[in-house]
Amino acid sequence: MDTGFVRRAWRAALVAGAIVAAPASLAAETLTPTQQLAFDVYKELVEIDTTTATGDTRRAAEAMAARLRAAGFAGDDVQVFSPVPRKGNLVARLRGTGKRKPILLLAHLDVVPARREDWSFDPFKLTEQDGYYYARGSGDDKFMAAAFVANLIRYKQEGYKPDRDIIVALETDEEILDANALGIQWLLRNKRDLIDAEFALNEGGGVGLKDGRGIRNAVQTTEKVSIGFLLTVKNSGGHSSVPRQDNAIYRLAEGLVRLSKFSFPHRFNDTTRAYFERMAQFESEQTAADIRAVLSDKPDPSALSFTRLAANPGYNAQLRTTCVATMLEGGHAINALPQLATAKVNCRMMPGTPVEEVKATLERVLADGEIAVTQLGQPVLSAPSELHEEIMGTIEKLSQEFWPGAVVLPVMSTGATDGSYLRNAGIPTYGHSGLANDIRELRAHGKDERVMIKSFYEGNEYLYRLVKMLSGGG
Repeated sequence: MDTGFVRRAWRAALVAGAIVAAPASLAAETLTPTQQLAFDVYKELVEIDTTTATGDTRRAAEAMAARLRAAGFAGDDVQVFSPVPRKGNLVARLRGTGKRKPILLLAHLDVVPARREDWSFDPFKLTEQDGYYYARGSGDDKFMAAAFVANLIRYKQEGYKPDRDIIVALETDEEILDANALGIQWLLRNKRDLIDAEFALNEGGGVGLKDGRGIRNAVQTTEKVSIGFLLTVKNSGGHSSVPRQDNAIYRLAEGLVRLSKFSFPHRFNDTTRAYFERMAQFESEQTAADIRAVLSDKPDPSALSFTRLAANPGYNAQLRTTCVATMLEGGHAINALPQLATAKVNCRMMPGTPVEEVKATLERVLADGEIAVTQLGQPVLSAPSELHEEIMGTIEKLSQEFWPGAVVLPVMSTGATDGSYLRNAGIPTYGHSGLANDIRELRAHGKDERVMIKSFYEGNEYLYRLVKMLSGGG
């Protein structure tokens, strides 16, 4: 093979934005200076262990701060805050003219655990293979964290003076829902002035590829609300040689079976309605007809059934509140009747749904006064961000340049991000990464998490241009 020719072709393809896959061994040799910067920042960041149990987000925040300071950011424009050991938050600012309120670019530094024995590669070493970058956090969410830092450096090097300040906030503990209030909640309570913005860009929406072509570009404007419940059945127990009809495990199991057969009523909001309206064009004739029937003034109940539209788990999660048993425990000895049986149920509530309503529904569906239902923790309730015309219009325009024909798709995340805290603080938040991935693949939080090399550089450039378009100036 003429490797010189391959290198030249790969470089041209990267610059032109063509969708290609290159030999991983050649990728690093063919990068432009701005792509090399993005790679270097990314590699350093993903190779820092930032898991909750053993990692150090302060180390990651300090590493990114050092890069920004080396690029000319100084003083209060780069600050690292560490509320407790091994926990760090970075806030950096590129100052503009102040004509408009700042834009906030948010990404989290922490990642979920990854065991070496479960992976094909070391999860904390960036591995290039078959046109992909593999590493824990390669997509969730160190792609965006690295892109924001690298692009902020690019703006500085160019002498770019936007109409608004551009703020980058890299925070800790998103993957544990900021349970100890050391990440985004700490910043909002203690450094609100440093991150206050007209709106924010965050994780939550990417580009969907089908057969290598971008068909949709998601913008997350709202998310479901996560809340857990503990189900408990207690009994006096006894010897297993003398069974009784009143068995704690059986009672709990029968209640869970009733729950498994129940579905909450469907409910739309502006985001999910727009989502289904636009998704219909990608579906089969029957599914498209079902979507239209569900969106009509008089929804067809059969279209909502679990043999039709709700048979798609993704669609079902967009249609309604869901509650599912995720943990089960009972008994204390093989030769003793159970004195205690418990289950944990995770509910993902549609925005605007009262917690009390969900708890009352669970009690009604379980239909057994002996099954106690106890709420676990407090949910983070937040209203959806409006489909802002300027933001959505800018995304529409730029998206067509990168992925011609792709539909910009408002989405409601069925998971959870720190966007809910920002929305509650009065900062509209839009989950939008520009990172393209096959619609059939989801490896975030799983084995061999990866991003396409082509998508990595394309996404970096997309975010670089999007933030400039939203910030104005020159």
